[in-house]
Amino acid sequence: MKVSVIGSGGWGTALALLLLENGNDVALWSYTEEESRVLRETGENPMLKGVPLPKELHFTTDLSCVKGCGVVVVATPSFAVRSTARQMAPLLDPGTVVVSVSKGIEKETSSTLTDAIHDEIGDACPVVALSGPSHAEEVGRRVPTVVVSASRDQKAAELVQDLFMSPRFRVYASDDVTGVQLAAAMKNVIALCAGCCDGMGFGDNTKAALMTRGLTEIARLGVAMGGRKETFAGLAGVGDLIVTCTSMHSRNRRCGILIGKGTPPDQAVKEIGGVVEGYYAAANAKALAEKLGVEMPIAAAAYEVLYHGKDPRVVLQELMTREKKHEIEDSWL
Repeated sequence: MKVSVIGSGGWGTALALLLLENGNDVALWSYTEEESRVLRETGENPMLKGVPLPKELHFTTDLSCVKGCGVVVVATPSFAVRSTARQMAPLLDPGTVVVSVSKGIEKETSSTLTDAIHDEIGDACPVVALSGPSHAEEVGRRVPTVVVSASRDQKAAELVQDLFMSPRFRVYASDDVTGVQLAAAMKNVIALCAGCCDGMGFGDNTKAALMTRGLTEIARLGVAMGGRKETFAGLAGVGDLIVTCTSMHSRNRRCGILIGKGTPPDQAVKEIGGVVEGYYAAANAKALAEKLGVEMPIAAAAYEVLYHGKDPRVVLQELMTREKKHEIEDSWL
Protein backbone atom coordinates (compact mmCIF):
# COMPACT_ATOMS: atom_id res chain seq x y z
CA MET A 1 0.00 0.00 0.00
CA LYS A 2 1.10 3.57 -0.65
CA VAL A 3 1.43 5.39 2.68
CA SER A 4 2.59 8.88 3.63
CA VAL A 5 3.76 9.80 7.13
CA ILE A 6 3.33 13.52 7.76
CA GLY A 7 5.89 14.62 10.33
CA SER A 8 9.49 13.40 10.49
CA GLY A 9 10.12 13.64 14.21
CA GLY A 10 11.21 10.58 16.12
CA TRP A 11 7.72 9.06 16.27
CA GLY A 12 6.85 9.67 12.63
CA THR A 13 10.19 8.26 11.51
CA ALA A 14 9.88 5.16 13.71
CA LEU A 15 6.41 4.42 12.31
CA ALA A 16 7.59 5.05 8.74
CA LEU A 17 10.30 2.44 9.25
CA LEU A 18 7.78 -0.04 10.62
CA LEU A 19 5.42 0.50 7.69
CA LEU A 20 8.29 0.14 5.22
CA GLU A 21 9.35 -3.07 6.93
CA ASN A 22 5.78 -4.34 6.51
CA GLY A 23 6.11 -4.04 2.74
CA ASN A 24 4.49 -0.68 2.07
CA ASP A 25 5.60 2.13 -0.26
CA VAL A 26 6.31 4.88 2.30
CA ALA A 27 6.97 8.61 2.00
CA LEU A 28 8.17 10.59 5.02
CA TRP A 29 7.20 14.28 4.91
CA SER A 30 9.24 16.96 6.69
CA TYR A 31 8.06 20.47 7.52
CA THR A 32 11.32 22.05 6.32
CA GLU A 33 13.75 21.25 3.54
CA GLU A 34 16.60 21.29 6.08
CA GLU A 35 14.97 18.50 8.10
CA SER A 36 14.46 16.43 4.97
CA ARG A 37 18.02 17.06 3.79
CA VAL A 38 19.49 15.84 7.07
CA LEU A 39 17.50 12.62 6.81
CA ARG A 40 18.51 12.03 3.19
CA GLU A 41 22.18 12.89 3.52
CA THR A 42 22.96 11.34 6.90
CA GLY A 43 20.65 8.32 6.66
CA GLU A 44 19.66 8.91 10.28
CA ASN A 45 17.17 10.94 12.28
CA PRO A 46 18.96 12.88 15.07
CA MET A 47 16.06 11.90 17.36
CA LEU A 48 16.67 8.18 16.67
CA LYS A 49 20.42 7.87 17.02
CA GLY A 50 21.83 4.64 15.64
CA VAL A 51 18.73 3.71 13.63
CA PRO A 52 19.56 3.65 9.88
CA LEU A 53 17.08 5.00 7.36
CA PRO A 54 16.84 2.74 4.27
CA LYS A 55 17.17 4.24 0.81
CA GLU A 56 13.76 2.77 -0.05
CA LEU A 57 12.16 5.38 2.24
CA HIS A 58 11.08 8.44 0.25
CA PHE A 59 11.90 11.83 1.81
CA THR A 60 9.84 14.86 0.80
CA THR A 61 8.60 18.31 1.79
CA ASP A 62 5.81 18.26 -0.80
CA LEU A 63 2.43 17.65 0.88
CA SER A 64 1.01 16.35 -2.38
CA CYS A 65 2.67 13.07 -1.38
CA VAL A 66 -0.71 12.25 0.24
CA LYS A 67 -2.31 11.90 -3.21
CA GLY A 68 -3.09 8.31 -4.12
CA CYS A 69 -2.36 6.98 -0.62
CA GLY A 70 -4.45 4.32 1.03
CA VAL A 71 -3.38 5.63 4.43
CA VAL A 72 -1.94 8.94 5.63
CA VAL A 73 -0.36 9.07 9.09
CA VAL A 74 -0.37 12.47 10.84
CA ALA A 75 2.60 12.62 13.22
CA THR A 76 2.99 16.36 13.77
CA PRO A 77 2.98 18.01 17.21
CA SER A 78 -0.57 18.39 18.50
CA PHE A 79 -0.60 22.17 17.92
CA ALA A 80 0.01 21.63 14.19
CA VAL A 81 -2.53 18.85 13.57
CA ARG A 82 -5.44 21.05 12.50
CA SER A 83 -3.43 23.32 10.21
CA THR A 84 -1.77 20.29 8.61
CA ALA A 85 -5.14 18.60 8.05
CA ARG A 86 -6.45 21.80 6.48
CA GLN A 87 -3.57 21.83 3.99
CA MET A 88 -4.02 18.14 3.22
CA ALA A 89 -7.79 18.31 2.72
CA PRO A 90 -7.87 19.26 -0.99
CA LEU A 91 -5.12 16.75 -1.78
CA LEU A 92 -6.61 13.63 -0.18
CA ASP A 93 -8.39 11.01 -2.25
CA PRO A 94 -11.87 10.07 -0.97
CA GLY A 95 -11.64 6.98 1.20
CA THR A 96 -8.02 7.53 2.29
CA VAL A 97 -7.75 6.53 5.95
CA VAL A 98 -6.16 9.30 8.04
CA VAL A 99 -4.37 8.11 11.19
CA SER A 100 -3.58 10.50 14.04
CA VAL A 101 -0.58 9.34 16.09
CA SER A 102 -0.06 12.66 17.88
CA LYS A 103 -0.99 12.83 21.56
CA GLY A 104 -2.71 15.89 22.92
CA ILE A 105 -5.86 17.98 23.07
CA GLU A 106 -6.26 21.02 20.85
CA LYS A 107 -5.44 24.09 22.94
CA GLU A 108 -7.92 26.54 21.43
CA THR A 109 -10.97 24.26 21.26
CA SER A 110 -10.23 21.43 23.75
CA SER A 111 -11.12 19.07 20.88
CA THR A 112 -9.57 15.66 20.40
CA LEU A 113 -7.12 15.55 17.50
CA THR A 114 -9.27 13.19 15.43
CA ASP A 115 -12.15 15.66 15.79
CA ALA A 116 -9.86 18.48 14.67
CA ILE A 117 -8.83 16.44 11.62
CA HIS A 118 -12.44 15.54 10.83
CA ASP A 119 -13.44 19.21 11.05
CA GLU A 120 -10.94 20.02 8.29
CA ILE A 121 -11.24 17.04 5.92
CA GLY A 122 -14.94 16.27 6.28
CA ASP A 123 -16.66 12.90 5.91
CA ALA A 124 -14.88 11.66 2.80
CA CYS A 125 -11.99 10.10 4.75
CA PRO A 126 -12.31 7.98 7.91
CA VAL A 127 -10.12 9.04 10.83
CA VAL A 128 -8.34 6.69 13.27
CA ALA A 129 -6.29 7.30 16.44
CA LEU A 130 -3.26 5.07 17.09
CA SER A 131 -2.04 5.22 20.68
CA GLY A 132 -0.51 3.24 23.54
CA PRO A 133 2.76 2.73 25.45
CA SER A 134 5.18 3.38 22.61
CA HIS A 135 8.41 5.35 22.87
CA ALA A 136 9.71 6.21 19.41
CA GLU A 137 13.25 5.36 20.51
CA GLU A 138 12.21 1.79 21.28
CA VAL A 139 9.96 1.27 18.26
CA GLY A 140 12.85 2.47 16.10
CA ARG A 141 15.08 -0.16 17.71
CA ARG A 142 12.48 -2.88 17.04
CA VAL A 143 11.56 -3.35 20.71
CA PRO A 144 8.26 -5.34 21.01
CA THR A 145 5.40 -2.83 21.39
CA VAL A 146 1.60 -3.06 21.73
CA VAL A 147 -0.84 -0.24 20.90
CA VAL A 148 -4.52 0.45 20.11
CA SER A 149 -6.17 1.48 16.84
CA ALA A 150 -9.37 3.38 17.67
CA SER A 151 -12.12 4.74 15.43
CA ARG A 152 -15.87 5.01 15.19
CA ASP A 153 -15.40 3.33 11.80
CA GLN A 154 -14.71 -0.35 12.52
CA LYS A 155 -13.36 -1.13 9.05
CA ALA A 156 -10.92 1.77 9.25
CA ALA A 157 -9.70 0.75 12.71
CA GLU A 158 -9.16 -2.82 11.54
CA LEU A 159 -7.43 -1.71 8.33
CA VAL A 160 -4.95 0.28 10.43
CA GLN A 161 -4.59 -2.71 12.74
CA ASP A 162 -3.63 -4.91 9.78
CA LEU A 163 -1.33 -2.28 8.27
CA PHE A 164 0.82 -1.82 11.39
CA MET A 165 0.75 -5.35 12.81
CA SER A 166 4.06 -7.22 12.78
CA PRO A 167 5.90 -9.74 14.98
CA ARG A 168 7.32 -6.74 16.90
CA PHE A 169 4.31 -4.42 16.84
CA ARG A 170 0.93 -5.73 17.98
CA VAL A 171 -2.24 -3.66 17.52
CA TYR A 172 -5.63 -4.05 19.22
CA ALA A 173 -8.76 -2.44 17.73
CA SER A 174 -11.20 -0.25 19.66
CA ASP A 175 -14.25 1.89 18.97
CA ASP A 176 -13.58 4.21 21.93
CA VAL A 177 -11.71 6.91 20.04
CA THR A 178 -12.57 9.55 22.64
CA GLY A 179 -11.32 7.54 25.61
CA VAL A 180 -8.12 6.49 23.85
CA GLN A 181 -7.22 10.09 22.98
CA LEU A 182 -8.14 11.55 26.38
CA ALA A 183 -5.91 8.96 28.02
CA ALA A 184 -3.07 9.76 25.63
CA ALA A 185 -3.25 13.48 26.28
CA MET A 186 -3.85 13.57 30.01
CA LYS A 187 -1.23 11.01 31.00
CA ASN A 188 1.34 13.61 29.95
CA VAL A 189 0.12 15.87 32.78
CA ILE A 190 0.57 13.07 35.30
CA ALA A 191 4.01 12.28 33.85
CA LEU A 192 5.07 15.88 34.47
CA CYS A 193 3.90 15.49 38.07
CA ALA A 194 5.77 12.19 38.39
CA GLY A 195 8.92 13.91 37.16
CA CYS A 196 8.39 16.67 39.74
CA CYS A 197 8.27 14.03 42.48
CA ASP A 198 11.53 12.54 41.18
CA GLY A 199 13.11 15.99 41.06
CA MET A 200 12.08 16.67 44.65
CA GLY A 201 13.67 13.40 45.72
CA PHE A 202 10.54 11.46 46.65
CA GLY A 203 10.31 7.70 46.20
CA ASP A 204 8.36 4.87 44.64
CA ASN A 205 5.50 5.17 47.13
CA THR A 206 4.80 8.75 46.06
CA LYS A 207 4.96 7.99 42.35
CA ALA A 208 2.72 4.92 42.65
CA ALA A 209 0.09 6.95 44.50
CA LEU A 210 0.34 9.79 41.98
CA MET A 211 -0.06 7.46 39.00
CA THR A 212 -2.99 5.59 40.53
CA ARG A 213 -4.96 8.65 41.58
CA GLY A 214 -3.96 10.41 38.37
CA LEU A 215 -5.48 7.58 36.37
CA THR A 216 -8.68 7.97 38.38
CA GLU A 217 -8.85 11.63 37.35
CA ILE A 218 -8.15 10.83 33.71
CA ALA A 219 -10.89 8.19 33.65
CA ARG A 220 -13.32 10.55 35.40
CA LEU A 221 -12.79 13.18 32.71
CA GLY A 222 -12.81 10.65 29.89
CA VAL A 223 -16.13 9.15 30.94
CA ALA A 224 -17.62 12.64 31.24
CA MET A 225 -16.58 13.24 27.63
CA GLY A 226 -18.15 10.01 26.41
CA GLY A 227 -15.29 7.52 26.77
CA ARG A 228 -15.66 4.08 28.35
CA LYS A 229 -14.21 3.49 31.80
CA GLU A 230 -12.56 0.19 30.81
CA THR A 231 -10.47 1.97 28.16
CA PHE A 232 -8.49 3.66 30.93
CA ALA A 233 -7.51 0.29 32.39
CA GLY A 234 -6.08 -0.73 29.01
CA LEU A 235 -3.07 0.02 26.85
CA ALA A 236 -4.01 3.61 26.01
CA GLY A 237 -4.72 4.33 29.68
CA VAL A 238 -2.69 2.61 32.37
CA GLY A 239 -0.22 1.21 29.81
CA ASP A 240 0.77 4.58 28.41
CA LEU A 241 0.68 6.14 31.87
CA ILE A 242 3.22 3.62 33.20
CA VAL A 243 5.68 4.06 30.36
CA THR A 244 5.48 7.87 30.37
CA CYS A 245 5.80 8.29 34.14
CA THR A 246 8.73 5.90 34.55
CA SER A 247 10.98 6.33 31.50
CA MET A 248 13.69 8.88 30.80
CA HIS A 249 12.61 8.72 27.14
CA SER A 250 9.63 10.81 28.28
CA ARG A 251 10.09 14.54 27.68
CA ASN A 252 7.23 15.18 30.11
CA ARG A 253 8.91 13.30 32.93
CA ARG A 254 12.29 14.92 32.22
CA CYS A 255 10.68 18.35 32.24
CA GLY A 256 9.01 17.56 35.55
CA ILE A 257 12.33 16.52 37.06
CA LEU A 258 13.79 19.93 36.21
CA ILE A 259 10.79 21.70 37.75
CA GLY A 260 11.02 19.54 40.87
CA LYS A 261 14.66 20.60 41.22
CA GLY A 262 13.68 24.26 41.10
CA THR A 263 13.86 25.22 37.41
CA PRO A 264 11.03 27.62 36.45
CA PRO A 265 8.48 25.76 34.26
CA ASP A 266 8.89 27.92 31.14
CA GLN A 267 12.67 27.51 31.33
CA ALA A 268 12.35 23.75 31.91
CA VAL A 269 10.18 23.42 28.77
CA LYS A 270 12.83 25.25 26.74
CA GLU A 271 15.65 23.12 28.14
CA ILE A 272 13.92 19.90 27.07
CA GLY A 273 14.04 21.08 23.48
CA GLY A 274 11.16 19.08 22.01
CA VAL A 275 7.44 19.62 22.53
CA VAL A 276 6.36 18.97 26.14
CA GLU A 277 2.72 18.06 25.48
CA GLY A 278 1.84 17.84 29.19
CA TYR A 279 2.49 21.56 29.63
CA TYR A 280 -0.31 22.40 27.20
CA ALA A 281 -2.52 19.49 28.29
CA ALA A 282 -2.58 20.84 31.85
CA ALA A 283 -4.37 23.97 30.62
CA ASN A 284 -6.79 21.81 28.62
CA ALA A 285 -7.45 19.62 31.66
CA LYS A 286 -8.33 22.67 33.73
CA ALA A 287 -10.67 24.05 31.07
CA LEU A 288 -12.41 20.72 30.47
CA ALA A 289 -12.73 19.91 34.17
CA GLU A 290 -14.37 23.28 34.85
CA LYS A 291 -16.65 22.98 31.82
CA LEU A 292 -17.84 19.46 32.72
CA GLY A 293 -17.81 19.82 36.50
CA VAL A 294 -15.20 17.07 36.95
CA GLU A 295 -12.97 16.98 40.03
CA MET A 296 -9.29 16.75 39.03
CA PRO A 297 -7.16 17.87 42.00
CA ILE A 298 -3.83 16.56 40.66
CA ALA A 299 -4.32 18.18 37.26
CA ALA A 300 -5.42 21.41 38.98
CA ALA A 301 -2.28 21.34 41.12
CA ALA A 302 -0.14 20.80 38.02
CA TYR A 303 -1.77 23.83 36.40
CA GLU A 304 -0.91 25.99 39.44
CA VAL A 305 2.73 24.91 39.29
CA LEU A 306 3.09 25.27 35.52
CA TYR A 307 1.18 28.50 34.94
CA HIS A 308 1.22 30.33 38.28
CA GLY A 309 4.65 29.33 39.57
CA LYS A 310 3.35 27.63 42.71
CA ASP A 311 5.89 25.59 44.69
CA PRO A 312 5.51 21.84 43.89
CA ARG A 313 6.18 20.98 47.54
CA VAL A 314 3.33 23.20 48.65
CA VAL A 315 0.82 21.72 46.21
CA LEU A 316 1.87 18.19 47.15
CA GLN A 317 1.24 18.97 50.81
CA GLU A 318 -2.15 20.40 49.90
CA LEU A 319 -3.02 17.23 47.99
CA MET A 320 -1.92 15.05 50.92
CA THR A 321 -4.07 16.98 53.39
CA ARG A 322 -7.27 17.20 51.36
CA GLU A 323 -10.56 16.12 52.94
CA LYS A 324 -10.68 12.35 53.40
CA LYS A 325 -12.43 10.28 50.71
CA HIS A 326 -13.52 6.72 49.92
CA GLU A 327 -11.25 5.20 47.28
CA ILE A 328 -14.15 3.78 45.27
CA GLU A 329 -16.39 6.77 44.67
CA ASP A 330 -19.73 4.96 44.74
CA SER A 331 -18.89 2.64 47.66
CA TRP A 332 -21.55 2.19 50.40
CA LEU A 333 -24.13 4.01 48.32
